[in-house]
Amino acid sequence: MSTQIAVLGAGAWGTTIAKVIAEKGKEVLVWSYETDVRDGINQKHENTRYLPDVKLPKTLKATSDIEEAAEGKQYIIYAVPSLFLLDTLKKTLSVNSIREGKSVIAVITKGFLPAENNGPRLIVETMEDYLPGFFRQSLVYISGPSHAEEVSCGKITGLIAASENAKNSIRFRDLLRGPRLLVYSSLDVRGVQVSAAAKNVIAIAFGMLDALKTMGKTDMFGDGTESLLLAAGLNEIQILGKALGATHPETFTSISGIGDLDVTCRSVYGRNRRFGRELIEKNILKSYKNIDDIISRIGEIGYLPEGVAAAKYIRQIAEKHKLKMPVSIGLCKLLNRELEPMEFCKNLLENWNI
Repeated sequence: MSTQIAVLGAGAWGTTIAKVIAEKGKEVLVWSYETDVRDGINQKHENTRYLPDVKLPKTLKATSDIEEAAEGKQYIIYAVPSLFLLDTLKKTLSVNSIREGKSVIAVITKGFLPAENNGPRLIVETMEDYLPGFFRQSLVYISGPSHAEEVSCGKITGLIAASENAKNSIRFRDLLRGPRLLVYSSLDVRGVQVSAAAKNVIAIAFGMLDALKTMGKTDMFGDGTESLLLAAGLNEIQILGKALGATHPETFTSISGIGDLDVTCRSVYGRNRRFGRELIEKNILKSYKNIDDIISRIGEIGYLPEGVAAAKYIRQIAEKHKLKMPVSIGLCKLLNRELEPMEFCKNLLENWNI
């Protein structure tokens, strides 16, 4: 049986998605940039770097040759972080099955991508500009309230497969779904993307408030304050989504909106929540000059808080469209060393966008 499915990216989420598919009896080939991750998957059936203590199916193989991974595949899933997505995409443009439009493509990356002339853009529309015309309005964006640590262990989780091509959405829905992974289709590609990217920014702010509350640095914040932040954050996500062309208001009240926001803010597995806590607990900002310095040295953090780059891009979009987004813009100013943490929190109390 030939391998028909490729997952490009062997991080925790990419490996988990590959595991879910492989457990359904499919052969899956994962592309890993790191050779130690590749060897661990092939020799020990484990990804000890990104998904420790999880046994992987023997039908899940890995390679460090990206063209080998993508060539001849019916399904290709891009699963690298947003900071590396364009470079990864460019490396696959010469693959015959992509050049000829024979593959069905999905992406599970969250965030925005920079564009030289038009500022930051959503992931799917940016990828469409690089891919052959076959793929326009046919890519599938997969997101939802999920953590690799839970999905890989069989915890019940829901995802959205969004595409303007309903047939492709259903294809990936059927490829992924199982008794414990519920997958739903959506046509609102822009709304789902905005929800996936912007919730990471809110989660950093949530982590800050949570740390301030639990460390007793102030008596102002409680559970109700955190719920107030969630409400304000959801409002900002909807404002941003509307400005960027979201088509279905119910996107933001479904699992891809409020569901993903809630789990990202509250889960102990949330990297952005963790980063927000460490802004308070460890004062990690003192090591960086500004937000660009954080992004350029993000590998030094030890994990990847995607909300940092998203905060920078959301601020640019909000200022361009004159959007009132005090949480997101304020957080960007904080990361850019324009505000101190308590100053950021004080400003929020005076400018909640509820």
